[in-house]
Amino acid sequence: MNLKNILTIVGISATTALVSVFGYTKLMQSQYAGVQESGRIPANYAGFFGNNNNTPTGNVDFTAAAMSATPAVVHIKTKIKARQVTTTQKNPFGDMLGGDMFEQFFNGPHVQTIPEQRASGSGVIISEDGLIITNNHVVDGADEINITLTNKKSYKAKLIGTDPSSDLAVLKIDEKGLPFLVFGNSDEAKLGQWVLAIGYPLNLDVTVTAGIVSAKSRSININEKQSKTPVESFIQTDAAVNPGNSGGALINTNGELIGINSAIASPTGSYAGYSYAIPVNIVKKVVNDIVKFGTVQRAFVGISYAQEGLSDEEKAKQGIKDADGVYVLDAPAGGAANAAGIKKGDVVTKINGVKVFTGPEMVEQVARYKPGDKITVTFNRDGKEVVANLTLKNKVGNTDVVKNEGILESLGADFESADKKIAAANDISGGVLVKKIKDGGLLKATKMQDGFVITSVNDQEIKTVDDLKAALTIAKGGSVRLMGIYPGFQGTYAYPLTLPSE
Repeated sequence: MNLKNILTIVGISATTALVSVFGYTKLMQSQYAGVQESGRIPANYAGFFGNNNNTPTGNVDFTAAAMSATPAVVHIKTKIKARQVTTTQKNPFGDMLGGDMFEQFFNGPHVQTIPEQRASGSGVIISEDGLIITNNHVVDGADEINITLTNKKSYKAKLIGTDPSSDLAVLKIDEKGLPFLVFGNSDEAKLGQWVLAIGYPLNLDVTVTAGIVSAKSRSININEKQSKTPVESFIQTDAAVNPGNSGGALINTNGELIGINSAIASPTGSYAGYSYAIPVNIVKKVVNDIVKFGTVQRAFVGISYAQEGLSDEEKAKQGIKDADGVYVLDAPAGGAANAAGIKKGDVVTKINGVKVFTGPEMVEQVARYKPGDKITVTFNRDGKEVVANLTLKNKVGNTDVVKNEGILESLGADFESADKKIAAANDISGGVLVKKIKDGGLLKATKMQDGFVITSVNDQEIKTVDDLKAALTIAKGGSVRLMGIYPGFQGTYAYPLTLPSE
């Protein structure tokens, strides 16, 4: 064999090796979110990857997956501190007896103490330095969040950010070298596939249950309770999930995270056959946005649509010809869809080439993108397939990065706790002074004036800025009544306010 042939063989071998390494690297990168180090396998998966016996061919063995995943699922315990609520009762005999006889008894302030509240749930470690995913409803309104690992070590957790729309939250504990779960691909989950649910139900220690994927892209309208822009496209399973499992892991038989357990369908509040998990492909996007921006960069197509399709009668009423997909009921001016030429009566059939048959399926696909991303939307119009290029927008109709605006910042004012001098002069035990009201905030529309002192929120007594923040956080997404005084003036003033949900 001459030198030329030898060099040719060496070159082919080197090229083959480089292509193999590159291909393997790309494969592994798809299993990690941006917060995970690509290619790094946690110690809890030692001996799992590369073992061909882990692909079930006969009797399914869950032990390898369960043993790999359970160290990365944590117990979350929360506490909401006791607080006092001051209420004023109306005199029921005022009209009958002139309002004087029982005035002192009924119209005086009544202080009610709401006792301390404790709850628990589950969470999933996703990085060796302590990032944890859980449900928003597990930690919503909590004053303290404690994390306990399977080795019984406990930590105080910091809340990094939340997304009520998808019911997700990201926490952080100060520790290194932690076990963590590798992300799988929820798109590859198939009906009938075995899955395991891992968490801390009913305040028990870490618990593993098994079931199958019984449906995908389910919407049960549960996130409407905490957000005006709910994102629901659940993986439905029959793995037993009970109160306390919320925020825990749904894994496949390879031990990969494919969902975050979030809800159950039950007439009793406990497991009755079906449980629901947030697909990990949505989770990855939400977590990366929260870590990078502090809040989710949610994209909108800009249409209103029929959730689960229309009946023949409804189609005829709307003037829609038959087609499988998402029926567009409106495409308002200023929205991304309108700009791309989509209009009422069109039927969206694909998002970036992925077929969609229902609203939840479309929402799941769009939830993976951010404002400014360009996608293709395939739709049916009068029996013809049309492909439109569309630039996604945020909820206010542009492509700017949405900032993480805290609840106090959204009010648009400078606050400070009222000093003792103000409190004593106005016969109050404390309050929050509204120093300066800014343009563009929620308070500007209420006609409140600078110098107002907030003394209660929804009849809950407010003494400090921290009290105000806590009360508004608990009430976010709803209506509140800010009560208080103007120092030096008689009377108590009330300002109604509707708080943002996110």
